[in-house]
Amino acid sequence: MKRLPPLPALHTFLVTAQCCNFTRAAEQLHITQGAVSRQIAGLESHLGYPLFQRQARGLSLTAEGLEWLPRVQQVFELINGAVDEIGSRSRNLRLKAPTCAMRWLLPRLLQWQKERPEVPVQLTTTIQHGVDFTREPFDAAVMYGAPPSPNLGSRHLFNEQLTPVCSRPLMEGPTPLRTPADLQHHLLLHPSHDQRDWQRWLKAAGTPLNTLGKGQHFETLDLAMSVASQGTGVAMGDWALIGDDLSAGRLVMPFELKIPTGQAYYLVYPERPGPSAQLLELLDWLVEQAHQR
Repeated sequence: MKRLPPLPALHTFLVTAQCCNFTRAAEQLHITQGAVSRQIAGLESHLGYPLFQRQARGLSLTAEGLEWLPRVQQVFELINGAVDEIGSRSRNLRLKAPTCAMRWLLPRLLQWQKERPEVPVQLTTTIQHGVDFTREPFDAAVMYGAPPSPNLGSRHLFNEQLTPVCSRPLMEGPTPLRTPADLQHHLLLHPSHDQRDWQRWLKAAGTPLNTLGKGQHFETLDLAMSVASQGTGVAMGDWALIGDDLSAGRLVMPFELKIPTGQAYYLVYPERPGPSAQLLELLDWLVEQAHQR
């Protein structure tokens, strides 16, 4: 096979051809002007024809140089693409998620790791519901709220639906929960510092309660769900997130009424640079899991 030109010399040619000046090329490559000149001369000697015309005020490409330039650009684009693609396979996918989504998300990520151990996921949790990909080092995020900005790639997971939940012993205990009015006999657990979720559901149920302000407030929905599962009180939960708890019997729904809030959960990711094949596979798999509820 014919001996190929050395890659460093091709890279020097590419940079020099883009600025047509040995001095500026040397500055970009962090080498001396003489080193640039010697590499170009060596490349021309290897090829057997000149690539540049030396002029008093700079350089211009010869006909052969003009033919070489797009081909060398394509070579380095292929190399850069391979570095990015193969590198993305060997590192963790970095995912950010709010704590309110963890009851649904964490078991599924554990299942993903069993099925795809070669595509590890590094999960970061936060009490925040947004993400700024220009400042935060994540490949994707679970976002709660209104539809995301159009400059983000997004996949819809599920809509928020509020409904009270508690343990079965509490629902069937000495003061059973048969109607929404029976809630006045139980401690209400709030997944945030305000009472709006309970107020919204009680209004839809047509049941005002004078005990609403006497409940217990928590920092996160996940904590409120954990306390409710222990039989301490009745929490306002998101039906979309607690399917596993309901299936396992850790929580029960004393009432059928579920009210949509207009908010939803989305998987979001930056459009630029484009998502890797592994990230798209993970996102598709999580959406499939969400639709199996």
